Amino acid sequence: MTEQAEIGVFGGSGFYSLLDDVREVKVDTPYGPPSDSYFLATVGGRKVAFLPRHGRRHTIPPHRINYRANVWAMRSLGVKAVISPCAAGSLALHVKPGDFVVCDQFVDRTSGQRPHTFYDGPIVTHLSSAETYDPVLRQLAIDTIRDHGIEVHEQGTVVVIEGPRFSTKSESKWFSDAGWEVINMTQYPEAWLCRELGMAVVNIALITDYDAGVLEGTEAVDATSVLEVFAQNAERIQKVVLDLIGRFPADLDALGARAALGPTRGDGHAISPEDIRLFETGLQGLMPGAADEG
Repeated sequence: MTEQAEIGVFGGSGFYSLLDDVREVKVDTPYGPPSDSYFLATVGGRKVAFLPRHGRRHTIPPHRINYRANVWAMRSLGVKAVISPCAAGSLALHVKPGDFVVCDQFVDRTSGQRPHTFYDGPIVTHLSSAETYDPVLRQLAIDTIRDHGIEVHEQGTVVVIEGPRFSTKSESKWFSDAGWEVINMTQYPEAWLCRELGMAVVNIALITDYDAGVLEGTEAVDATSVLEVFAQNAERIQKVVLDLIGRFPADLDALGARAALGPTRGDGHAISPEDIRLFETGLQGLMPGAADEG
């Protein structure tokens, strides 16, 4: 099957609802169904696949998202680089609601209940997560946000919690005292799984609130206020993402995400031409009937 997309976007329906000639396709995966159909369109001359990670009607809570299916299906469509925007809370007083943060690190504080790797054997694999977020794409995102006149923080650590509850004050103080800037419920394992399948990934966090009211002059977050701030800023993040797509490098392989999988085999055997990654073998077998137009 020919590649149907080269760039992927995890986000809500607002990212593709106003585009022309959008095609809806359903994708089967070995991990069960993704959150929804994929929506294919051309943006800035690039072939793009959009997926609403919570479903098009936002019915899937963060701890119930089938992250492996979502990411596998994106890769099966041919995607090599992913934009992963998200709503997030602030853990630092200088990171204000309405600001954008281009995160460069994550801290996993989920409960371990989410399936979070494709590498369950028999090829033992250890992939570095030192720089999960691609530095080239991060700089492009920073420049794009700045060109739109939006306050942007050029780096930040996002701590990812299980959800769906928000943090306690003690948890929020712990995270803030550690020096982390952003809190969210979806970046792990979503961003990490992209890297496991050789896709470069960049995050843009739209700050909707201060987390649990532990910072002086702030109040504890609630879902209504989060939705209000996100709605007020939805058009801005949509414009940034669509503009950013057109700025992506022509050669996405040059980002090196796929090449980074080369030295990751951890079972002591030498790499040989027969050392074919199982996910690529699976994708080859899956792709001829992977996507059907819905």
